[in-house]
Amino acid sequence: MSLSRETAMAFFNDFVTAFSRFDGPLIAQRYTAPCVALQADGSTQCFTEHAATGQYFQDVVEAYHAQGCRSCRYRDLELVPLGTLAALATVTWELLLESGAIHTAWRESYNLALTDSGWRIFASVDHVA
Repeated sequence: MSLSRETAMAFFNDFVTAFSRFDGPLIAQRYTAPCVALQADGSTQCFTEHAATGQYFQDVVEAYHAQGCRSCRYRDLELVPLGTLAALATVTWELLLESGAIHTAWRESYNLALTDSGWRIFASVDHVA
């Protein structure tokens, strides 16, 4: 079963819901262990355990919250099926202030794999403008 557009949208809608709770371990449930991330500055991070991924996201959401962010949204979903067990999904993220104004935005791609728990991210790449 390849990743459909509807399933990808549901995946990212769930991501938005998890983000709105500012709960790093909840966000990390969308990732495999291990997983790797390429940041916009060219640095990489590899997380070998869910706990480390959860702590990373907890630190991220706490920093965003301290900056005034209260929610996020995605747009411009692009989806490339990679056979039946993997896909490449790319979205533009927008972090929103309480007023709804955009605090920051970036484009990110995710390599997704179909696991026993559903679709999970095993690699991500922040796009550099």
